Amino acid sequence: MRNALVRRTVLTASAVSLTLLVTACGADKKDDTKADAKPSGASSSAAAAKGKTDAELTPLLLTQAEAPKDSVVKAPSADALKKLTATTDKAECKPLGQAASMEPQGTSTGVARTQVGGTSGKPVDPNASEADKLKAGLEMLAGASGTSVTLTSYDGKGAEEAFAGFKKAGTACAGGYTMTQDGEALKINKVVAGDAVTAGDESVSFLADFGDAETPMAGQVVMVRKGNTLATFSVQSMSGKPVLPKDVVEAQVKKLG
Repeated sequence: MRNALVRRTVLTASAVSLTLLVTACGADKKDDTKADAKPSGASSSAAAAKGKTDAELTPLLLTQAEAPKDSVVKAPSADALKKLTATTDKAECKPLGQAASMEPQGTSTGVARTQVGGTSGKPVDPNASEADKLKAGLEMLAGASGTSVTLTSYDGKGAEEAFAGFKKAGTACAGGYTMTQDGEALKINKVVAGDAVTAGDESVSFLADFGDAETPMAGQVVMVRKGNTLATFSVQSMSGKPVLPKDVVEAQVKKLG
């Protein structure tokens, strides 16, 4: 029972951000990997590419006006980011922990972050009975989802190397690992291929399972490389397997050019 309660509370390395997004939505709402077939296109020009700074990446983040309908876009606070910092018991799994906690992979020249939250279910009818209001509220909470978006840029072939490291971690950590965040240890049972993604110059997704028979839970991490910039998505849900928000991924990658 205690393990089930911990899983319900901790969720994944992005649990804190999901909680913040659920609150925002409530207030504002009206081991195979999947990679595209595009070659990396390494060339002398790619090797000489200059990475973007924080200031140059920030305008490339998805905005409220560009996000899917009924979503709430909110930048994480500095305090929230501190709580999201994660460590792993296996060095080879570090890239997965970084992706889930909005940390840059490798040595980046700049980083920018935002979060996109949403809920499913019908809005609560103000004229409904108290019982129906409670039921509708619980349905919306169960359908709450959050997507953390992290943009990082690199000099030369840094983005290609960071992408390769992340992809390798997904395979190396198929048997699971333990991640610690904000003082709480979370056992990842296994890592498998996530939903298929075809975007950017190359892309890959992984599903990290950390549930049990009583409480099925998982988190999904997606990485897309566009030139010398990486877009990393950490997808969370309050119930079961998180569904990949393809509209969010497509809209964000489109902004990268």
